[in-house]
Amino acid sequence: MKTDIRNRKDIEKLVNAFYDKVKNDEAIGYLFTDVAHVNWELHLPKMYDFWENILFYTGNYDGNPMARHKELHDKSTMTKAHFQHWIDLFNKTVNYHFEGPKAEEIKNRAMNIATAMMYKTLSS
Repeated sequence: MKTDIRNRKDIEKLVNAFYDKVKNDEAIGYLFTDVAHVNWELHLPKMYDFWENILFYTGNYDGNPMARHKELHDKSTMTKAHFQHWIDLFNKTVNYHFEGPKAEEIKNRAMNIATAMMYKTLSS
C-alpha cells in the first residue's frame, strides 16, 4: 500500500527514484549528463532541500534554479517538449511511490514551477 509523502526521507526516496529515471532517459537525460555534467553527489542533496522546502516550507533551500535553467538552455536549446517530458516523468514517479494530498500537491507544484520555468527560459 502506498503512503503519502510525509517527511524528508520520503522526499529523498522520490528524488532518487526520479533522477535514476532521468539519468537514462532518451529525451532529457543528455541535458543532465552530457550538457550540464551534473555532479549527482552535490545535486541530489540540493533537490532534497528544494522539494522539502516546496512541500513542507522548511526554508532550507538556497539556490536560483531559474538561472541554472537559462544557462542550460544557452548551452543546449530546450523546448516545450523537454519540459513536458520532465513533468510526465516526475508525475509517473510520484504516482508509482506515493498517493495522498501531499503527493498531489507536489505534482501540482512541480507542474507550476516547470511551466513558469519553461516560459521564462524559452522566452529569453
